[in-house]
Amino acid sequence: MKLHLGCGKRFIPGFVHIDLAKFDHIDYQANIDDLSFIKNDSVDLIYACQVLEYFDREEMINVLNEWKRVLKKGATLRVSVPNFEIITDLYKKGLELDKFLGTLYGKWPISENKYVFHKTTFDYDSITKLFTNLEFTNVRYWDWRKTEHAGIDDYSQAYYPHMDKENGILFNLNVEADKKG
Repeated sequence: MKLHLGCGKRFIPGFVHIDLAKFDHIDYQANIDDLSFIKNDSVDLIYACQVLEYFDREEMINVLNEWKRVLKKGATLRVSVPNFEIITDLYKKGLELDKFLGTLYGKWPISENKYVFHKTTFDYDSITKLFTNLEFTNVRYWDWRKTEHAGIDDYSQAYYPHMDKENGILFNLNVEADKKG
């Protein structure tokens, strides 16, 4: 079983889609911090793109432990999150702040007049420390081009300049780790 958490409008064939949104492809309309409807040690891969940052650093511990609970031993957690290092580099090089507001603060409607916002950002060291402290192993970068969801254009493929996937700078931090086996 493969989970696509916080999938929104994006459908990946072969994945179970979980989101608060109401789209035809959503298998479970639910908060991604409570996967109680999924058995322990039953998932081969969790993919979560631009969703982990909606939890603050304290909430994130419980969220990641819940995700770890459903993963099989040795299974992979794959995330794509805002990359603070790249954001600050581009800002220092003269890119105006308005270009980063969505990535830094996010704003996603979850119901009429109710929104969720980003609460944190990451660099490679901070997410590695987070995963390692939660006993995930083999923390590493992942390349969107080499995944089964490479054909799905999402934020794991966000570049500056926009859509310049050949010469641009990847905006997001794509990191994965394995559940201790």
